[in-house]
Amino acid sequence: MFILSGRLAQSAIAELKRLFELHTDHHNIALDLKDVRMIDREAMRFFINCEADGVTLEHCTPYIREWMDREKE
Repeated sequence: MFILSGRLAQSAIAELKRLFELHTDHHNIALDLKDVRMIDREAMRFFINCEADGVTLEHCTPYIREWMDREKE
């Protein structure tokens, strides 16, 4: 489980992608987003791709979830 907090931007996403490359099975990865307050478009798209790859998003705030759902449509 990776616990994320604060504001997530492209630089943080690059680091998360690097960490994910160390794991072959993304189904064993979970992101706790409880303390995430702001994201940019790159982070939102990253979260969509994470879920598509089997990563679990826990405690996703409603605004992030709604933004992800709108982007998928």
